[in-house]
Amino acid sequence: MSDYDLLSTDQSDQWDASRGWEATGSARTVDTSVPHDGRVRFRLLGPLEVVKDGRDHAPTAPKVAQLLAMLLLRPGRLVTTEAIIQELWTATPPRSARSTVQTYVYQLRRCIDQNGLAPDAEAMLATRSSGYTMRVDPDQIDVFEFQRRCRVGRVALTQRRYAEAAQLFNSALSLWSDAPLATVSCGAVLTGYAVDLEEQRRNTQHLRIEAEIAGGLHRELVGELRSMVSSNPLDEGLHGQLMRVLAHSGRRLEAMATYRQLRNRLAADLGVEPCGDLQVLHHELLSAGEPTRPR
Repeated sequence: MSDYDLLSTDQSDQWDASRGWEATGSARTVDTSVPHDGRVRFRLLGPLEVVKDGRDHAPTAPKVAQLLAMLLLRPGRLVTTEAIIQELWTATPPRSARSTVQTYVYQLRRCIDQNGLAPDAEAMLATRSSGYTMRVDPDQIDVFEFQRRCRVGRVALTQRRYAEAAQLFNSALSLWSDAPLATVSCGAVLTGYAVDLEEQRRNTQHLRIEAEIAGGLHRELVGELRSMVSSNPLDEGLHGQLMRVLAHSGRRLEAMATYRQLRNRLAADLGVEPCGDLQVLHHELLSAGEPTRPR
């Protein structure tokens, strides 16, 4: 039986010929910074969006949105039916799970067709013997554009092109609008993806600040780092960066006070000392020597 022969078993995703496909919702206007060049772009670094010519056509039915997110995180690659079932129902899939997955695929193809997202919905969302493949270019998906800009930024940083590296990291971070998959009800698989993406975002923020410090921005970063430290009181990396910019700004006593506050907090909350790098940095401050700049 083909996907198109199936009727939905989930009333929330029901097709009604008189009203249109409920899972798509009405098209929504989105950020005009997305080029209106006719190409479809997919956003996962925030609310799930499927953008064409400034309009969002993302499905609003929860499980159809989950399915789309699963496929977009592996563009051009097989996503097995087993992985989809694990995402949609975790440890308690219904007996009809496989046929219901086929129904959601059918509905997603209807979304593609109705909104003109591809000339051929079945070619874009291809059925394979053990699952499905979403045939879109990675550069249409913000996650992969974010990762590409980060890679280029790291190269610039290693080559000491600090201003360029900072600009690239800032450009990568500008693609984020909220927590990843903010409007998707994530199961076990997508939750793991989201946690990893948040870690990539955090690391990119760290590298961006490193590039700006190496490029000579110190006083300019104090306020931002104080705010970030306040929101992340146990983040030793952020505390180290704040200590360095304070010291380079002629505020050594404040830098040492930052270390003491972190040390007290770590001892009270976790019963541990600051990491070795922070201890070395603190020793440099006590010795009245300026912290070593990153190479």
